Amino acid sequence: MDFDNTYARELEGCFVPVQAAGSARPRELFFNRELAAEIDSELPGWPQARREAVFGGNQLPPGAQPIAQTYAGHQFGGFSPQLGDGRALLLGELIDRQGVRQDLAFKGSGRTPFARGGDGKAAVGPMLREVLISEALHAMGIPTTRALAVVATGEWVHRERPLPGAVLTRVAASHLRVGTFEFLVARGDHVRLQRLVGYACTRHPSDEAAVDQAAGDQALALLLGVVRRQANLLAQWMGVGFIHGVMNTDNMSISGQSIDFGPCAFMEAHDPETVYSSIDHQGRYAYGRQPAIAQWNLARLAEALLPVMQGADDARLEAARRAVQSFDAVFDTAMAQVWRAKLGLPSGTLTSGVRERALSWQGLLLKHRIDHTLGWRCLAALAVNCEDPAATALWGQAMPEVRAWIAQWQHRAAETGGGVSAESMRLANPYVIPRNHQVESALAAASDEGDLSPFMNLLGAVQRPFDDGDGSSPYAQAAPPEVAAGHRTFCGT
Repeated sequence: MDFDNTYARELEGCFVPVQAAGSARPRELFFNRELAAEIDSELPGWPQARREAVFGGNQLPPGAQPIAQTYAGHQFGGFSPQLGDGRALLLGELIDRQGVRQDLAFKGSGRTPFARGGDGKAAVGPMLREVLISEALHAMGIPTTRALAVVATGEWVHRERPLPGAVLTRVAASHLRVGTFEFLVARGDHVRLQRLVGYACTRHPSDEAAVDQAAGDQALALLLGVVRRQANLLAQWMGVGFIHGVMNTDNMSISGQSIDFGPCAFMEAHDPETVYSSIDHQGRYAYGRQPAIAQWNLARLAEALLPVMQGADDARLEAARRAVQSFDAVFDTAMAQVWRAKLGLPSGTLTSGVRERALSWQGLLLKHRIDHTLGWRCLAALAVNCEDPAATALWGQAMPEVRAWIAQWQHRAAETGGGVSAESMRLANPYVIPRNHQVESALAAASDEGDLSPFMNLLGAVQRPFDDGDGSSPYAQAAPPEVAAGHRTFCGT
């Protein structure tokens, strides 16, 4: 691997050099060969012992320069001026085979100066959870960081009980967060803040429309670009029922990728108030509140960028306000595109009509407590046959109401001259998601019994989310209502 280290070279004051703690008895649990081949043609051919030494933190790759990044963050609305990588290390950057710069980072590699009393370690279960969730999102075409490897350390970490430890190696477009900017502005360090803005614009250029709108203001162009990337990402999350669980500003990447999979989960019965995270007592990060929280986080980014934006105070404030408010229109457009595909509607269907149809369908899902994923997926079958046995079993006594809705849906689609495309719907509505009860079962087997078979089988299924063959059907089954209602997720720290 040919490392570069632009973050360490250009952003002095935004990191601390730290070495990984290493692993007592490294043992590979997961290696992502597909991702490895995208990064470096030689990486998939590494012997397992070498992968264990490198990704277990015992052998530093040539050219790597491990650092713990600094950042601040609004956590559940309250501001912490210094957080930083308490158990993560950025090893450096790699140029992948497509010429794209990627970060390579450890998670769970030991304490750093930002550990805040923690041990800096990670347990096997949460690291394998990150593999399952990120690979599922990637397979659905949703921007996300990805796991390259998970190596067991051969040591115990102490949480509510002793658990086997592990190190995850993560690949990301970058690890620049909203909190990275908040860290510098909280210190009044506008020189480094301006340098960070320039670096971020190089790593994640805004589109031409944003650049033109900013009229030479680099910080405003950056803000507009992040707003658009986040609006598109949130629409995709909402389409598949993904709940991040802890949308603090230090967990929002300016690259527009999904990042930091702690108490995340996929919604079962459709309900905008759904919360799984054990630490979200007030429902701040509930499924239906995610777009508004994303916009709130973007307002915090705008505040951080104000000192280095151009113009008089009033003009800068107004430009930042408009940039944050533009989230609404971008999100609405992106959400309409997601719904249009999920409903199988022609491209010419008006956004207002798409929104009306999607919200009315989701109203039925909520009214009858229907599983979000299966409720959307069955539409493709109902588009062909209103008596589809699986859909009839899912909806039960509500089928007459569903048939009336479908008749109206198909009539309005026909009025546009295109009709409903069941095939496009099957490519937009996943059949398999990481079902919460199945995830917990697979992780428990891996952590408590050392049995990776359930994890690997589930991983294979979520990597084919639109495949409804017989091999996938066991992984598409919703949890019993009493199991789903009591499900809780945890950060793992």
